[in-house]
Amino acid sequence: MTLTPHLAQDKAAILSEALPYIRKFAGKTIVIKYGGNAMTDDALKEGFAKDVVLLKLVGLNPVVVHGGGPQINQLLARIGKQGEFVQGMRVTDSETMDVVEMVLGGLVNKEIVSLINQHGGKAVGVTGKDGSFIRARKMFLKADDGEESIDIGQVGEIESIDPSLIALMDTRDFIPVIAPIGVGHDGSAYNINADLVAGKLAETLGAEKLILMTNTEGVLDKNGQLLTGLTASQVDGLFADGTIHGGMLPKISSALDAAKNGVQSVHIIDGRVKHALLLEILTDAGVGTMIRAN
Repeated sequence: MTLTPHLAQDKAAILSEALPYIRKFAGKTIVIKYGGNAMTDDALKEGFAKDVVLLKLVGLNPVVVHGGGPQINQLLARIGKQGEFVQGMRVTDSETMDVVEMVLGGLVNKEIVSLINQHGGKAVGVTGKDGSFIRARKMFLKADDGEESIDIGQVGEIESIDPSLIALMDTRDFIPVIAPIGVGHDGSAYNINADLVAGKLAETLGAEKLILMTNTEGVLDKNGQLLTGLTASQVDGLFADGTIHGGMLPKISSALDAAKNGVQSVHIIDGRVKHALLLEILTDAGVGTMIRAN
């Protein structure tokens, strides 16, 4: 197709706009939590893979941490089990843990790796059990009274992350694709919320950015209006007044911790927007909420 001069100039302007961002972020690590509609819509999946490859080719170091909630729910339904959540966390008995490992460590992880590789990347899929690089312990949730502990099964909280495996991949120009499964000291597998893994990994790697892909525009106020920029203290206020609740709790908690612990900026972006990653990282246009420490 032959472009008109006007359209060609528009495309050139977009490429030119990306240059300062490419220079600024060259060699920097960007941790991306991949989830929501971007993982289930074929066109968005294709676009995500292309975006990750492009970021790598222009000199950034993308690290992908993925979820897989809808896929887990589908397989649980096929075996007659109903997914159950408490405070945004999936209740995970031993049978559900088998499904989680099968879906996250197998089906979903390998699909993402394959898509990235089809578009010219060099992706490698791992779980936190590989090399025991994500050490986990059993998580207990606090009841509303703040006293009683709630047992939600084989759900883990992160004890430590060993960055050497990711660093090794980086030296060979591989793109890590990580399933959020941790391992206990006794070898037990733990299901860990993908947002929490992405946040802690971003802190451990000293990432320039943490990007959390969602099915919403970003963080919304009580009137449903998008909040494009927030400081850590403002986020604390949104927790306190109940604006942030339910499934957004672990996501925003992870974002807040990362911002407070050395990650330069955290972005909660709308994964339903085509090429949301490129828009957020390489252009002047934002597609979500940015959180900074101050």
